[in-house]
This record gives sequence, structure tokens and C-alpha cells, in this order.
Amino acid sequence: MKRTHHCNELRREHAGLTVTLTGWVHSRRDLGGVIFLDIRDREGRTQVVFDPSDLSPAVFEQAATLRPESVVQVTGTVRVRPEGTANPKIATGEVEVMARELAVLNHAEVLPFPVDDPEAASKVNEELRLKYRYLDLRRPEMLRNLRLRHQVATATRQYFDEQGFLEIETPMLFKSTPEGAREFLVPSRTNPGQFYALPQSPQQFKQILMVAGIERYFQLAKCFRDEDLRADRQPEFTQIDLEMSFIEREDIYRLIEGLLKRIWKVALGMDIPTPFPRIPFVEALNRWGIDKPDTRFALELADLTDVFRGSSFKVFSQAVADGGVVKALNAKGLACATQGQMDAFTELAKSMGAKGLAFIKVEGGEWKSPIVKFFTPAEKEALQARLGIEEGDLILFAAGPWLASCEILGKLRLYAAELLKQMGRLSIPADRFDFLWVVDFPLLSFDKEQNRWYSSHHPFTAPVAEDIPLLKTDPKQVRGQHYDVVVNGVELGGGSIRIHQPDVQKTIFEDILQIPPDIAQARFGYMLEAFRYGAPPHGGIALGFDRLIAILCGTSSIRDVIAFPKTAKGTCLMTNSPSAAEPRQLRELHLEVKLGRGHGAQAPKPPPAAGGA
Repeated sequence: MKRTHHCNELRREHAGLTVTLTGWVHSRRDLGGVIFLDIRDREGRTQVVFDPSDLSPAVFEQAATLRPESVVQVTGTVRVRPEGTANPKIATGEVEVMARELAVLNHAEVLPFPVDDPEAASKVNEELRLKYRYLDLRRPEMLRNLRLRHQVATATRQYFDEQGFLEIETPMLFKSTPEGAREFLVPSRTNPGQFYALPQSPQQFKQILMVAGIERYFQLAKCFRDEDLRADRQPEFTQIDLEMSFIEREDIYRLIEGLLKRIWKVALGMDIPTPFPRIPFVEALNRWGIDKPDTRFALELADLTDVFRGSSFKVFSQAVADGGVVKALNAKGLACATQGQMDAFTELAKSMGAKGLAFIKVEGGEWKSPIVKFFTPAEKEALQARLGIEEGDLILFAAGPWLASCEILGKLRLYAAELLKQMGRLSIPADRFDFLWVVDFPLLSFDKEQNRWYSSHHPFTAPVAEDIPLLKTDPKQVRGQHYDVVVNGVELGGGSIRIHQPDVQKTIFEDILQIPPDIAQARFGYMLEAFRYGAPPHGGIALGFDRLIAILCGTSSIRDVIAFPKTAKGTCLMTNSPSAAEPRQLRELHLEVKLGRGHGAQAPKPPPAAGGA
């Protein structure tokens, strides 16, 4: 069954050669009594010709009745295609194989959806594609994604090896850490009533590896989070995870910029410029309303707090009096927005906590809005100057607490860009990638409901050195040594310089986060103890590998770059998992399943009785 060439290998210089190809029937065409089969394997396609004048009737009949995706072996002679019949769309398009022998290795049933037609396959319901994922993965588009994923993984390993890193695997069965995202728990059979947790990240192990003197660690790490899913979320995902000792933030920036430069060159043949811009968190929110800004288009926010401090429009002036801000966005060219689109803007603002949406449409030389009558000539003049208002513009406002106002306009900015793209008024080249670092995040955020501080990143993030004295006196002003790398509005990854001093970590746990000493000891005692034996300064980062590959492949869903992904409900339609456990399994784990209303599940049927002596 040996093949002599793969299906993307034959060229004009192979003419006259006897070859054997194996693969799947990509398509079959009957033209004037001659059968043409496109044979496909992992590498590509080759056209095979079955001419009844050169074949036995049995071989020709086999070829004439083959269904798409049947598995075959073909032996024949390579020839240059006749004048005018070359196919420039495939690499083997100048030649074809004149078949002499055909062996059908496996017949395929009628397919649930087409594999040979990209346009038709793209319209297939995703759930059907996931149910028959093995067929979906035969599509050249999907194979291309998996091949690129492999190439990027290989380039990543090579790069870190060159940089002196060791690839070390960390455990999949870990300790539960309830402070983070929701975890997957794994019951222990040998320790009744106790549970492992699947790791949300290798965070604590990689820090302990630094204490162990490894100095430079990396891993393509599998991680698990029991979260509600979106297009860029899966219950199990892969990240490029690393940690380094004796470094500062700049070392991480240079390392990751070098990695991404290598990846973009390998995957897309592009040279991306480095170093990336570094944008402080506060500046990112003030300018773009989000901490992962898409800087490929303008539409920046403007601060108008000083303009409306004493305004007769009470919504604005009261927001300022309460310590908030007034900010605005000029969605240039969107005064033509329909009522439905304006309603969508309003609903977006409300979904972010706004009570409504103040706006101005500039049409026919007029400022059209219920709020304009409250503005003084000086306020109008300031608006005109700061926002560059012109005919056809749409001005959107947000007033209230600083962070909320920024985030509201940040959401509206992205929707405005989508509308402008649909109208053909905003064009972003497909090969444009705007990279940047967002830095100087607040170390802590305040939870009003629980009346306590919590870590903006995670509790092992080090504060900026000069801000440490503020930890107990003014926590809000403390910046963390946390950094995110962003491209085109997508957070590729984030990390931080870690706390390596036991006394600072103890202060964060007990005095700031209000974690009682016994709880801190129970959850993180092994780390605190390890730090007592000489922990080096260290830091790291994790990049979302699936998200990275999706960007390189030009798809919005990471499901398109994972071989066997879950649905939005966390299910695998191909294997029908998750599924119920056998009663025997539950007994061994000392578990009993109790389901409330609406969660009924049939118990698995017992297996048939085994025969035998």
C-alpha cells in the first residue's frame, strides 16, 4: 500500500513517471465518458483521469461509482495536461495521472455536509460540523489552521530553547483555589470526600520552579476554567506559559516582542516592528475606553469635565459635582445612523450601567439633540474645538464615575467602528497588526458589596516599588507591575513581576485582601514557606495560544483552531460528553448525584451480561 508521492508533489518534470497515490476522493466528474477524480491527502490534490479506452471495464466501473470521501489507492502515469486545461488554483494543476489501477480501500457513506466546496461548507450549521468533526477537519481550511498551529508551536519551542528556557510540565491535578475563576473539581477515590482541581494556570508551580533555581521555565500548558463560554473561551485551553528569575518588566517586554516577531514571520511571512508602544492603563481608558484598545482606527474619547463643571445641564454638572467626569466620542460620519442603530447604541450604554444615552447629531448645519438647548455658547465652542465637529458627525456622551464613563464610551466606540465598516467608511487592511503593551494597572480594585479590596491581576503581583508605602495608607493609588500585550483590540496575554518577599506577600494577603492567616496558610502555605528559603526576584507571562492562532488564521472563533472544541454549553457533540457516570463509579468515589428540577438526567443503562464459562 506504499504511495510513491503525496497529492501535492507532482509537477511537470514528473511527466512519464509511474506513480502511486493514496487519499480521499475529493470530487468526481464525468466528462464525455471519461471520469476525472481529484484525489486529496493532507498535502493537497491531484487530478486522476480514468479513460475507458485504457482500462478494464471493472476498474472504470469502480471509478464511475465512487462517492466523495471514499479512500482509494491509484497507480498510473503522470502526463502534462492538454493545452488550455491546466488548473492554476492548485499546485499540481499542470499535470494529471492517467490511471491504470484502482483499489478502493474504504467506501464512504453519503456525507452529512459537503467537504469539497468551501462556500457550501461555510454555511453548514456549526453544531453539525462539530458532531462530525472528523469530516470538518478534512476541509483544507481547517487543515491549514491546524498546520499553522503546529508551526507556531514548533517556532515557540525553538525560540525559548534559544533563549535558555527549559520546558517543564506541571501537574494537571492541583489544589483548589476558590479565590479565582470557577474550577473543575476531580474527586479522589483514595481520599474519600477530598478533591483535586484542574489547574486554571500553572501560576503557583512556576513560581516555585523559580524558588527551585530553574531560572527560565516555559510550557505549552493546558488550563481549565469552568466558565460561561464565548467565541474566544473554552473550558480547556492552551497557553504559552513562562517564568524568569532575576528580571524586570523590560526583560519580559523584549522577550515577548522577540517571540511574536518570530511567530509572525513564520506564520505570515511578516516583519512586525518592535519595540511595541507602552500605554499606561489610565491613558488607555482615557483615550479608547478599554484596557485592550484597537488602535487601527481613530475615534478617541475626549474629556469635557472642565467644560461642564457648572453647566445648566444638570446630568453633566451633577456628575462632576459627585466627583465623576463627562466624556464624549465623535463617531465621525455617523449622523446618518438609523433609529434602530441609535436604539442599539442606547441599549449598549444601558448594558454597561448607563441610565440612557445623550447624543448630538450634526445634520443640515444643525446640532440636533434634546440636550443642546441647555448648552451655553462657550460650551458649544469648547465642544466644537475639542471634538472637531463637522457636518455628518454623531457625538456620544457619558457622565458619571471615571471608569464607568470610559468603559461605556469604549463599548460605543467599537460599535461605531463596526457600523462605519459596514457603510464602507472605515477600511482596515487584513494584514495590519497594531501591537502594544498596557502597563501600570492598579494593583487593587475595591468591591463595594463586600467592602474589601481584591487583586486586579492576582495576589502574587508585585506593587511598583515606589508605591509600596501606599499599601496601607492609600491602596487605590498603588500600581501593580502587571502588563498585558494587545493586538488589534485583543488581549494576547498578561503577566506580572511577582512578589518574592515573604513580608510583602503576607501584607497583601492579610492586611489588604483580608484573607485570615489560617486561610492564607491553608491555601498558599507551601508557597509562603518556599519563599522563606531564598526566592529570587522573578516574573512571567502567559499568552493565550488558541487566541493567538485564531488571529493568525483570521477567524473570530478559537473553535476553528482547536481540533476537538466544545460548544458554547461546554459539550462535545461528537462524543456526547459530558455524560452520566455509572453507579459503580460513583460508589467508588463516595459520591451521590442529586439533581434539582430541570436537571434530570437518565442514569446510564447497565452493560449487557457478559458471557463465558
